[in-house]
Amino acid sequence: MNAFYTGFRTFTLVAAAALWMGCGPQGGGGASDDLKPAMTGSIAAVMQERGLTEADALAAVRTYTPTGGRDPYLLFASGGHAGHVVVIGVPSMRILKYIGVFTPEPWQGYGYGDETTALIASGDRYGKSLTWADTHHPALSETKGDYDGEFLFINDKANARIAVIRLSDYTTSQIVTSNLIESDHGSTFVTPNTEYVIEGSQYPAPLGGGYAPLEEYNDNYRGAVIFWKFDRASGKIVPEQSWAMELPPYMQDLADAGKLVSDGWIFMNSFNTERATGGTLEGEPPLESGASQNDMDYLHIIDWRKAEAVANSGRTNTIVGMRVIPLDVTIEEGLLHFVGEPKSPHGVDVTPDGREMVISGKLDTHGTVYSFEKIKKLIESKTYAGKDPYGVPILPFEESIRGQVEIGLGPLHTQFDGDGNAYTSVFIESKVAKWSLADLKLIEKIPVHYNVGHIATVEGDTVSPDGTYLVSMNKWAIDRFNNVGPLLPQNFQLIGIDGPQMQLLYDLPIPLGEPHYAQIIKADKIDSVEIYTPIGYNPVLHATDPLTVTAGKERIEREGDEVHVYMTAVRSHFTPDTIRVKEGDTVHLHVTNVEQAKDATHGFAIGAHNVNLSLEPGEHANVTFVAYRAGVYPFYCTEFCSALHLEMAGYLLVEPR
Repeated sequence: MNAFYTGFRTFTLVAAAALWMGCGPQGGGGASDDLKPAMTGSIAAVMQERGLTEADALAAVRTYTPTGGRDPYLLFASGGHAGHVVVIGVPSMRILKYIGVFTPEPWQGYGYGDETTALIASGDRYGKSLTWADTHHPALSETKGDYDGEFLFINDKANARIAVIRLSDYTTSQIVTSNLIESDHGSTFVTPNTEYVIEGSQYPAPLGGGYAPLEEYNDNYRGAVIFWKFDRASGKIVPEQSWAMELPPYMQDLADAGKLVSDGWIFMNSFNTERATGGTLEGEPPLESGASQNDMDYLHIIDWRKAEAVANSGRTNTIVGMRVIPLDVTIEEGLLHFVGEPKSPHGVDVTPDGREMVISGKLDTHGTVYSFEKIKKLIESKTYAGKDPYGVPILPFEESIRGQVEIGLGPLHTQFDGDGNAYTSVFIESKVAKWSLADLKLIEKIPVHYNVGHIATVEGDTVSPDGTYLVSMNKWAIDRFNNVGPLLPQNFQLIGIDGPQMQLLYDLPIPLGEPHYAQIIKADKIDSVEIYTPIGYNPVLHATDPLTVTAGKERIEREGDEVHVYMTAVRSHFTPDTIRVKEGDTVHLHVTNVEQAKDATHGFAIGAHNVNLSLEPGEHANVTFVAYRAGVYPFYCTEFCSALHLEMAGYLLVEPR
């Protein structure tokens, strides 16, 4: 890879220099007189006019994807406040799709048909309809610690929800939630064979959604980690087979699953071991400062295979329908151990060989490398430095680590390449640091713009990282893009990491919400359908819909004050294209796109009734609404489909009662 990079870079710079001189690569005689004007009038002139450097030209060449070209990698990023997932091609950095997850997404008709509306509602909490989400950490399904391209999971931090996305068609198929916890952050992360999807709470609260005053924080507030059982055959989380562990009321943060030698364990960091609760108007210090007093917080080390056996043995309490291992049982069975971690940690990342964990404290300057072998021996010998206030044993810090590397101000998250290097985001410095895992030495830093949070390298949290590229997910854009008012986009910056030095290649504004984490997978690992077959497939049901309509079977049936319309869509008409109902009728539309041509998507919309469907080739959808007002309402295809697209329309006639 490095040899290719060096040769490619040399060729590019030589070519650029030649163009600057107005000649071909061979000097004065390298290009005909006819070609010289075209060459000097294109690349060289544009570079000069725009003030572009050779580094700019190299970056452009490395990211340019010709028309019809494909990206070798796909990045899946959280959509933040939009509640979606963003799909981006790498290295082109083209946004390819938003996947609707927890909130409606009109282009896909997600949240407007019967099934997708019910799917979103399945994540409601305490009977309250939720119209936003805060997606944070996508996780690709894994087999033996490698991405397998079958499923994607994503969490909603604000409402403690988990969603399952099928990558066979990039659609959400399930949303689960438990009132056990009120928020999550150490999620979603998967075990190496996707046996479980991990959801760790963030802000402690009474388990099960009850009330307790803050004065009872130490006694009645708790954290928890939920192990959602995933059944790959059905592509579903199975709540009845899922279970949880009660945790002390620290603010649990990010998690990562062990792999290879550390398979069977998970590692979750925390902050606020001070158990501060704020109270600025009550004479107390802000939670921020109260939670930043201790020099050490606690890395949670959980033996999940042993915990699974304890959960299945029945030593659990049932809280809001969830099996929960009580904290006293957890301690008695040796399921949970702590070890100190530098101040206010945010990232915990397991190395590709599973032998070590890298942790960075936001208020520290180091990356700390913990040895799983050392930790396991300390646990087996019960070598403790003490216990926390709840009786959880604490391992000695110095005996648990291999060492530390000086990184800089505000280190956060770490990813890996396939050459023994680690990359850590440095928030306060607005840089990404590259360092050697072998000797714990800093190699170089590259500035980013600005205040980087998470980073992602290609398959950089698997057992076999690909290296090549790194994406820096920056919180602030400031002066990077055109002024669009005071609310600015976030900035994804693509960095090449396969050469002798890191190189900034591309800036991509993300105007959707505040993305947090992303994972990058080789594109050829994902095998997605291009059309739905057989005709009548319902993506939410993951099967042919029993109400599928085939050509020649279109009809309208009345059952009292309910009207069922069985409709087909094909270029360029709906059948039927006239629907007559009475004011107050409940209308059930059953619409099948009978096309089997690639990209022959049709839309279906009725004004004033909030009806909006997207029908991919072969797809069936159902939507129910009340004809609440007498009148004439055109319906039409919202997705350009043919020369007669505008004529693909009809009328809903609502007669007065």
